[in-house]
Amino acid sequence: MPELPEVETVCRGLNQLTFGQTIWGGEVLLPRTLAYPVSIEEFLQQIKNATFGQWQRRGKYLLVPLEENKGWLGVHLRMTGQLLWVTKDKPLSRHTRLRLFCDRSQELRFVDIRTFGKVWWVRPNQPPETIITGLQKLGPEPFSKAFSLDYFINKLKGRQRNIKTILLDQAVVAGIGNIYADEALFKSGIRPTTLGKELSQPQVKRLREAMIEVLTTAIEQGGTTFSDFRGVTGINGNYSGVAWVYGRHNQPCRVCGTPIERIKLGGRSSHFCPQCQPLGNKK
Repeated sequence: MPELPEVETVCRGLNQLTFGQTIWGGEVLLPRTLAYPVSIEEFLQQIKNATFGQWQRRGKYLLVPLEENKGWLGVHLRMTGQLLWVTKDKPLSRHTRLRLFCDRSQELRFVDIRTFGKVWWVRPNQPPETIITGLQKLGPEPFSKAFSLDYFINKLKGRQRNIKTILLDQAVVAGIGNIYADEALFKSGIRPTTLGKELSQPQVKRLREAMIEVLTTAIEQGGTTFSDFRGVTGINGNYSGVAWVYGRHNQPCRVCGTPIERIKLGGRSSHFCPQCQPLGNKK
């Protein structure tokens, strides 16, 4: 699933390419892609002649105000969703779910192999979170002042869950997923099985700093290309080439040479170095 760096990469690409573009029409090829409204006719009628404003990212959601008082569009890519900016004459992928026809024979396509991705239209003067209810459950952004050390310490205090699972909880911090949780835990020397309540304040401080550092690097690299993720123009992300542990099972640790191990936590794969992330975190 695309995580914060991948969604941020898409957001920045959309702002470079679609800002000020007018939507002249569209086509919905898979009706269930529309989360709201469910009526294809209403959706297309409401967005017609609307102009894209500045795209925003909230957690793993993408939001854009439509100028001319046309409301908002919201998108969640889920597991395999892609937003691609292409010319109208580009052959359609069989996984294309929605098309928005814009200026100069360009269009924005929503392509989604697994079909879990969703698109919303929100009425003018209505807060997006009233329709896109998942926004209500999100914790602070990792780069925001709200994600302070005190906040993070309080969120982990007394927690019986392992730290990897806690980091994946979008109500704790928005946008972190499997890849960058593994990477941040490695950078901070914390094994993913460690319980939240077991972390000392210095460890929490290191982890918070590592999360911000890893996410910053990943955004600079254009995210991680895995499964079906691509940027808006179809370009691959480059983070996988510099990843510390994620996707490197049995490969030597870039720091100490110990083979990277992989375990299952909460149904998700977790990668770590048993030497750099020792049991008890006595690094």
